[in-house]
Amino acid sequence: MMGLPFIHHPGYTIELPAAHPFPMRKFTALREQLCPLAAGAAIDWLQPEPVDRDALRRVHTRDYIEAFFGGRVDRIAQRRSGFQWSEELVSRVRLETAGTLLTVEAALAEGLALNTAGGTHHAHADTASGYCLINDIAVAAAHALARGWVRRVLVVDLDVHQGDGTAALFQDVPEVFTFSMHAGTNFPARKQHGDLDVALPKGMADDTYLDALAARLPELLEQFRPDVVIYDAGVDVHERDRLGHLALTDAGIRQRDEYVIRACRSAGVPVAAVIGGGYDRDIEALAARHALLHQAAINHWNQAGG
Repeated sequence: MMGLPFIHHPGYTIELPAAHPFPMRKFTALREQLCPLAAGAAIDWLQPEPVDRDALRRVHTRDYIEAFFGGRVDRIAQRRSGFQWSEELVSRVRLETAGTLLTVEAALAEGLALNTAGGTHHAHADTASGYCLINDIAVAAAHALARGWVRRVLVVDLDVHQGDGTAALFQDVPEVFTFSMHAGTNFPARKQHGDLDVALPKGMADDTYLDALAARLPELLEQFRPDVVIYDAGVDVHERDRLGHLALTDAGIRQRDEYVIRACRSAGVPVAAVIGGGYDRDIEALAARHALLHQAAINHWNQAGG
């Protein structure tokens, strides 16, 4: 048996203008913080190869993919995405998406695997939105279904923002169940209809949030009986996140991640986790919040004996 799979690539981080609001350096900072954290654990670091266009076309339109790869994205679309187009950006997105595909594959083999990026759930079939250019969650789910690895995929999206792109892409796909628990007052203004959308009130804190999650996840696992869970563990639910409307603490995020992993694994369901959103100008503090997911996974792995 291999160790707990952590998926990372140095290409997850590219240079952005100093004033750019997206915290691109968090992926490198997370990798650096995980090194000592993982030193005493059985961790296998896996590195993805860039995803090919065929995998992307399972959920995105051909025209959109060709325009994105070829640099034919107009200024309005670039503004909507939050990024100025570049070849480096295309390479980064291909690696991040491939990382989530590899995370799903490793989770199916080992029961649990984690990406150090991913969760670009606002990307739709033919458009980017909210720093999301390719929907890595949707691409990975569609890939696993197409390869015959699984028959049913449950997306558990606990980012503070609704996973609107993922919901829209799978509205007519019964093999994928989308569960999004998010701040109802937050982006996007126009929500999509997922299979289960739970809009939370602004300012919700740890205990009530965890109660809301516990009231729904076990029933979903029992009724839908997924072959894998893709878990978007966004930390923009944190009380100090500059784009979040909720009020979870570090302890609350840790308990959330521990609960999701434990509930799924106790039901015999593999978990492929991505880090999702998180926005703070203090990159080290932000990376530490994302690392709570990986620490929860290490603890579960050790307790379960690998």
